Amino acid sequence: MDTTRRSFLGTVGVAASAMAASHAAKTGNNASGPRLYVAAVTPCDSRGKFDDAIYRDMMPYFKSGGVDGVLVLGTTGEFPSFSVAERKKIAETALKHRSGLEIMVQVGTPNLPETLDLLAHAQANGADQVLCIPPFYFKNPSTEGLTKYYSQVIEASKIPVNLYHYPGMSAVPITPQLLHNLEHYPNLAGIKDSTGNAEEYASLVKEFPKLNIMTGTENNLPAALAAGKGAILVSANLFPRQASACFEAQRKGQDVAAAYAKLREVNALSRVQGGGGAAAIKFALTAHGFRESYVRPPQLDLTAAQKAQLQPKLPQIKAALG
Repeated sequence: MDTTRRSFLGTVGVAASAMAASHAAKTGNNASGPRLYVAAVTPCDSRGKFDDAIYRDMMPYFKSGGVDGVLVLGTTGEFPSFSVAERKKIAETALKHRSGLEIMVQVGTPNLPETLDLLAHAQANGADQVLCIPPFYFKNPSTEGLTKYYSQVIEASKIPVNLYHYPGMSAVPITPQLLHNLEHYPNLAGIKDSTGNAEEYASLVKEFPKLNIMTGTENNLPAALAAGKGAILVSANLFPRQASACFEAQRKGQDVAAAYAKLREVNALSRVQGGGGAAAIKFALTAHGFRESYVRPPQLDLTAAQKAQLQPKLPQIKAALG
């Protein structure tokens, strides 16, 4: 990590890291209401090796931005691109340096043994919750089969379990019937809905009022806050202050519209032609003092032309942190 980033973390990191000394005192944010998690990228060096030094220092950075927690190894975190052993190391890095943040670990794999292994590891190392994508190789599995799969996951867990609804990636949706089959489990906490479908999101919130139907997309954030539900947002990687401001407004009983409009405004700064995804976030994080990190194949790093699009915006992205 460069000296610029180290200087920034000087005052924030010391106090926040002290909070991580004990698992019992891990969550320094005592605010009530819906929770904001950042769907964190997983930094890698130019050879594709997990860069634990950057990841370690991302935790106090997120804390200083006001988020409540971090999702480790979600889609933006490139979970399918890492081995089980690597995923354990990545989770351990976040959990050891959590800086007072709540930590949710995505433990899903295409098979039950590895999913249970990652679940046990997350629990043993102090994760607060887990997220679990459905087994995603076999398409169109029966609801009965998924119920059997998830029942074993939930029964093995001593911490809250959230199901990952992202059929655009997994091709295996979390259906209302599946949720009804599982809702008797007290540690089924909710789902992460990354579809972006406003009508479907509203329907799930209405049908399952006791579950935390977290939105994984910014477009459904106002609806989530209005219903008292949480969110796991990609935009909080670069703009944690603006994302957390939406939750702060909701907690204070204020209109979230202004804060939400600001989040949408700054989030547009990170867009590049041709997408960019996690690669764009990793490059743009250099605006906040982190050295550049890279994605793993089959994803591609930004092209020279895409970097040229983002480069002039880096001062604005830096200024957004305040």
